[in-house]
Amino acid sequence: MSENIEYVEKKVKKKLVLKKKTISIIGIILISFLFLFSLFYIFFVPKITLEGGTHIKIEYGEEFSELGYKANYLSQDITDKVWIEGKVDNSKIGTYKIKYKVRKNKITVTKERIVEIIDTQKPEIKLVGNTEENICPLSEYEEKGYTASDNYDGDLTSKVLVDIKDSEVIYTVTDSSGNSTSSTRKINRIDEIAPVITLKGSSNYYITVGTKYEEPGYSALDNCEGDVTNQVKVEGTVDYKTAGKYNITYTVEDSKKNKTTVTRVVTVSNEVVTSSPIKGAIYLTFDDGPSATITPKLLDILKEKNVKATFFVINHSSSLDYLIKREYDEGHTVALHSMTHNYSTVYSSMDAYFEDLEKIQAKVEEITGQKSQIIRFPGGSSNTISRNYCKGIMTNLTKEVLNRGYHYFDWNVSSGDAGDAKTSQEVYNNVINGLSKNKANVVLMHDFESNYKTLNAISDIIDYGKANGYQFLAIDMSTAMVKHSPNN
Repeated sequence: MSENIEYVEKKVKKKLVLKKKTISIIGIILISFLFLFSLFYIFFVPKITLEGGTHIKIEYGEEFSELGYKANYLSQDITDKVWIEGKVDNSKIGTYKIKYKVRKNKITVTKERIVEIIDTQKPEIKLVGNTEENICPLSEYEEKGYTASDNYDGDLTSKVLVDIKDSEVIYTVTDSSGNSTSSTRKINRIDEIAPVITLKGSSNYYITVGTKYEEPGYSALDNCEGDVTNQVKVEGTVDYKTAGKYNITYTVEDSKKNKTTVTRVVTVSNEVVTSSPIKGAIYLTFDDGPSATITPKLLDILKEKNVKATFFVINHSSSLDYLIKREYDEGHTVALHSMTHNYSTVYSSMDAYFEDLEKIQAKVEEITGQKSQIIRFPGGSSNTISRNYCKGIMTNLTKEVLNRGYHYFDWNVSSGDAGDAKTSQEVYNNVINGLSKNKANVVLMHDFESNYKTLNAISDIIDYGKANGYQFLAIDMSTAMVKHSPNN
């Protein structure tokens, strides 16, 4: 039994020894193979070396320039045998592979370079308006506007996130590469601005003794509280029966105690009193309106140019009354021309004239709330057509209207738009050729239907006047009257 065990043990040991020898032999063979392969690779496989690294990053927009490479075989330079596959599009963010290949003795070797186009530049936010805004204490912030742009994504305005806080507005935007930027607008909730009182009519007002003073009107606007006209306190009285100067004061205060006071000086005189002529002033006057086709556009131009004018109105359909109201509300003078503008009616007698005048006066007062005493005779005070209806009427009317507290205005510059002028250029030339710095220029124009030649000339006339040092004014009761000599 023991002999058998011994035999088995010897046999096992012999197998172990044999196995170890086998493993050793295999190991020697593998090592020899690797050694030979390495020798082969070293001496017989071409090699490529990349300069500048195998993984580079380039900012979007920059040009990719080849960093260089070399190839050799058995110490022989074969760089000229290398060919390159792949390209970099620097107009698009992304990862690109450039392959460098060389072939020798039917062996092709490839080397790879990774080029990554990246964007690390932050977008830009531009704020419209100021970076610091003052707003009323209880008002909501009204966005002034902003734009956002990115060097890669382009317009990112729609991607801007706006966070409105009590004292600041924060604008944030992130581009497609994750680059984020912010901008801040500071908000100051203060009100240090006093209301503004605007007097309708002149701050120097003239009436004759016996003519009752009627308040021309006023308005008051506050930057935070809006229309505060009903909070204006008016103090002072006018004794229209006694010659002298009287002060009317207008005072208004907003809720933050910002206060404004203005004064109108009313002169009551035994004679018709006006100020001295303002040399170099231009008074644009328009007869025969309002009209549906011309007046709205004319008012738009005057508003755009910040010019006040005088409208001598006649009676039209009540559907156009809103235009008279707009003229008044926008600070122009609404004056009186005629109710009928029918010469045979108006100049048939003194009574007929004043009946016609008082009707248009009442209509204007109903529309505007102000009783106008500024007039222009149909055809002017120098008209001769009145001779056909009543001898000597103009000589008498020019005196009587003054006695009744009216001021009348003729003109000393004519546009010719109701006469010989057929084009806007002719209207323009007639006006500018008639202007003078040595007088107060009262310009006659018309506001009748489809008078496009005047409408198309008015903007250029205003530009010419401003460029040449004239000032534009509206006629009021203090304006020096420009009068013709009656011819009847």
